[in-house]
Amino acid sequence: MSRATQKSYYWTGFRTGLPFLLVVVPFGLLFGIVATEAGFTSLQTMAFSSVVFAGAAQFTALQLMAEEVPFLIVVATALAVNLRMAMYSASLAVWLGRAPLWKRALIAYVNVDQSYAVSMNRFEDEPDLSLSQRIEFFFGAVTPVCPVWILATGLGIWFGDMIPDWIALDFAVPICFLAIIAPMMRTLAHMVSSVVSIILSLVFSGLPYNLGLLVAGVSAMIVGAQVEVWMKRRAEL
Repeated sequence: MSRATQKSYYWTGFRTGLPFLLVVVPFGLLFGIVATEAGFTSLQTMAFSSVVFAGAAQFTALQLMAEEVPFLIVVATALAVNLRMAMYSASLAVWLGRAPLWKRALIAYVNVDQSYAVSMNRFEDEPDLSLSQRIEFFFGAVTPVCPVWILATGLGIWFGDMIPDWIALDFAVPICFLAIIAPMMRTLAHMVSSVVSIILSLVFSGLPYNLGLLVAGVSAMIVGAQVEVWMKRRAEL
């Protein structure tokens, strides 16, 4: 494959990831503001966004720490929220698993909801892409997202007080995940697990330390996995 072809897939991925900046920027700004208000130093907040690299888990952990929840519950809840990354990795391994170790490590580090969503949609729509083309597309898709997430966090730290309340940055959180999830609702297992997570989140919302989120997330993944097993067995009959 020519270098030009690889570049074209990189830039295709880049263009595909660009629209997510509309929600990544306010999402990052909001985290920078909230973390600072919760008492985090600028260094701690930037490290949080640069190392953890997972907005949903970061907000969840931040809220629990602000409520002085026991450390083990903070860790367990954040891990539960991020368990979706394990599923992301498993499904990406089908398409990118033959990449060199250092590339797989880098993919694992920068993999976020946005890059996963657009990459899986592309890989499933174009299953004949070569490994090199898939890698190029993935890194292209993540290029506009990850650096801007960190930059937006920094802007939220340093200029958060200047942002008027009427802008309401918290709109970015639900919109971000709706934009990611909606195109991926392609199978019965996806839809069932989504409905289960919503219902259980509401049912167990009264549990202390936001444990309802932990229960809902784990239960939805179990139900979704069972539905996939059932669908596979049915298809084999």
